[in-house]
Amino acid sequence: MKEKNTSAKTRIWSVLREWTESLLIAFMLAMVIRTFFVQAFKIPTGSMRQTLIEGDVILVNKFLYGPKIPFMDIRLFGLREPRRGDVIVFIYPKNTKKDFIKRLVAVGGETVEIKNGTVYVNDKPLTDPVFSQRYYYNRGSWGEGGVKIRVPENNFFVLGDNSASSEDSRYWGFVPRKNILGKAVLIYWPFPRVRIIR
Repeated sequence: MKEKNTSAKTRIWSVLREWTESLLIAFMLAMVIRTFFVQAFKIPTGSMRQTLIEGDVILVNKFLYGPKIPFMDIRLFGLREPRRGDVIVFIYPKNTKKDFIKRLVAVGGETVEIKNGTVYVNDKPLTDPVFSQRYYYNRGSWGEGGVKIRVPENNFFVLGDNSASSEDSRYWGFVPRKNILGKAVLIYWPFPRVRIIR
């Protein structure tokens, strides 16, 4: 009888150990994927309407620009640099506990000016539909009319698609390269809004 009990206990411990190992491996894999490859974010405000609306859950590609190593100021090699028109998620420069999402408008060394609702980069209007089909308001210290701003090297100028209701570079300045988390690539929830982000 003792042998049967011992055998049953051994089987239970074996099953428990297998489950624990499986859960631990799954957790570690999830953390690696979330840290270096892709992460989900929920949109809290309407600053990116109509591209993204409140409640959308999106996937952000962290590998594209090179993922950051946690707790270190080191970034791994990426596939490419952020480009004008990319919708990017970044650590808000004024409060590092917050993540923001905006559209990249200008990179280091370029000049930005907003005139009559149009964004000009290096004195040329942005004609890509993601910019030209929107009206941009002259607001904030970096978005005043008649003011041309030069973006510092290794920094970016970003704007929300909903210019009337977006706290963006017009108000607080530039996004340092080290603050960028990744490129928003897909709305995956709610189901009727599933789409590639452009």
